[in-house]
Amino acid sequence: MALFEAVHGTAPDIAGKGIANPTALLLSAIMMLDHIGEIDAAGRVDKALRKVYSQGKTVTRDVGGSATTAEFTRAVIAALEKA
Repeated sequence: MALFEAVHGTAPDIAGKGIANPTALLLSAIMMLDHIGEIDAAGRVDKALRKVYSQGKTVTRDVGGSATTAEFTRAVIAALEKA
């Protein structure tokens, strides 16, 4: 058995404001994909996430940017489509 969870508080103070950072969820998903043998998919998501962070243009404010949750997510998806 394995458990993959983005561990953090519920953050009710930011709920619905579009400012949450979904990185922990993505990292959990990468670990899950690895665990179930989807190594290529895990690598592609990891590469896309790292690309967004390395560019630094579309990151959420908790890590020094100004992107919303949706903007960050779209940037990761765009990077994933190019991977």
